[in-house]
Amino acid sequence: MPTPAKGPRLGGGAAHERLMLANLSAALFEHKRITTTLTKAKRLSPYAERLVTFAKRGDLSSRRRVLGLISNKGIVHELFTDIAKAVENRDGGYTRITKIGNRKGDNAPMAVIELVLEPVSAKQAVVKEATAAAVKAAPVEASVEEVVETEVVAEEAAAEVEASAEETK
Repeated sequence: MPTPAKGPRLGGGAAHERLMLANLSAALFEHKRITTTLTKAKRLSPYAERLVTFAKRGDLSSRRRVLGLISNKGIVHELFTDIAKAVENRDGGYTRITKIGNRKGDNAPMAVIELVLEPVSAKQAVVKEATAAAVKAAPVEASVEEVVETEVVAEEAAAEVEASAEETK
């Protein structure tokens, strides 16, 4: 996991910060969106994105690494099945932080951190589809050209045979 930043940490110590981030990420994966302070959201984002990357791999080793951090098997199962499938075409940026103003009691800046589960933008999907179609079409065009060349060669051979037949008469 990402090493804690130098200087003051969330909650006092590095171990407490790791536990807080694990609990926040478990809540994020369970509810898909949580409201917290801006500082906690900024610290949580790379942590949660790394766990989603492990979930996208989907192998046993990755599952065990995530289970070492999040002890709730139900949440880990949901992460590996639902969330990983929802973001399989996304290359990164699995979380979104939105500032929502300050908290009433202590005036702390608050934010909503949520998982980005909607598919990649339509424009990117169209570009990907077009490149896939171009790759598929390229071998087909090559085979069509080969067929045309073969037909031309066959026609030339037939013309030569006819010409040689006329010469022999």
